[in-house]
Amino acid sequence: MTDFTPNIAGHAQTLQPFRVMKILGEAKALERQGKDIIHMEIGEPDFESLECVHDAVKAALDQGKTHYTATLGLPELRQKLSEFYADFYRANVKSDNIMLTPGASSALQLALTALLNPGDKVLMSDPTYPCNRQFVQLLHGELVLLPVDASSDYQLTLAHLEEYWQEDIKAVMVASPSNPSGTVIEQDELIKMAQFAATKNAYFLVDEIYQGLVYDRPAESILSHAQRPDNVIVINSFSKFFNMTGWRLGWMVAPSHLMPVLERLGQNLFLCAPTPSQHGALRVLEPDALMQLEARRKTFERRRNTLFKAMQEAGIAPKVLPQGAFYLYWDVSDYTDNAEQFCSRLLAETGVAITPGTDFGTHKAQQHVRLAYTTSEKQLQKAVVKIRAFLDSLTL
Repeated sequence: MTDFTPNIAGHAQTLQPFRVMKILGEAKALERQGKDIIHMEIGEPDFESLECVHDAVKAALDQGKTHYTATLGLPELRQKLSEFYADFYRANVKSDNIMLTPGASSALQLALTALLNPGDKVLMSDPTYPCNRQFVQLLHGELVLLPVDASSDYQLTLAHLEEYWQEDIKAVMVASPSNPSGTVIEQDELIKMAQFAATKNAYFLVDEIYQGLVYDRPAESILSHAQRPDNVIVINSFSKFFNMTGWRLGWMVAPSHLMPVLERLGQNLFLCAPTPSQHGALRVLEPDALMQLEARRKTFERRRNTLFKAMQEAGIAPKVLPQGAFYLYWDVSDYTDNAEQFCSRLLAETGVAITPGTDFGTHKAQQHVRLAYTTSEKQLQKAVVKIRAFLDSLTL
């Protein structure tokens, strides 16, 4: 037999796993052993996809709509998204500037592949969603990570950009609402940041994946601003607000000058987004479906309020009230300097599954954890009681 020595690419070997998946695996193993688990780790709505989406996809399958679409996506879905932006955000977004992708992560990967040469710098916050960092590293770009904390709602600001700007920064990445903190960037601030980046000849990427899931305020988009410069790229998804995580469908809104290269990259990387999913998305954008999703948004808002109030009453209130998404980023520095160990022990001893901050960066990551309020209010209240008892046991 011929000896073979594995020779895996260095950038693939150094790619970090999602630690939340480790916690999820441990939680599932405990469930198989008969233990009750309160899942607050995974960033996925606990609602099923809408029945009307299922029906639309079944009809599309029965009609033989199972072939490739154009790489940019179904023309009628791109037009539907253009109308969605006009109706809900008063945004003038042409269908020609919209591209459907197999999930929002593919949109992010496409955008960064189109923009970055080796050594180009990308500025983002720490903490941030892990793919943001790792895609840049896979493309041999250089990360410029700016530590942020509760004082800026765990978000970048215009002042950050002005103070810490470096030569060779090719792009800035922000998320509003964000993962892991659930906080938003005010629209006036967001457009000023985009304009500042434009003066530096840098692109401005905005993750609006949780755009529809906001509380105490209307949902907004940077695309609504007539003054937005031609450096703005928006990433969005049918996963979170639209409850279609497993359908793997996202989209991107990009300047006209980028669309030809994005299309070529898409042809080579995935050819097109899943056809059945695109037909489901056409249905979920209809008014009656959006009304059902709005009712679910209100459920998430009630859950946020319930969780935050329960933590306040337990004397463990987070420093920042999330304004969107379904996450709460909690500073646990009074109790641990090892968030991963903290989460593992909490799960093993109480059955409450949460995510360590180390999934989202390095800045005080071992002193933070993320809680997802993707379970019932009753379960959230029960979880807080268990967490409070666990914290008390640590101080005995």
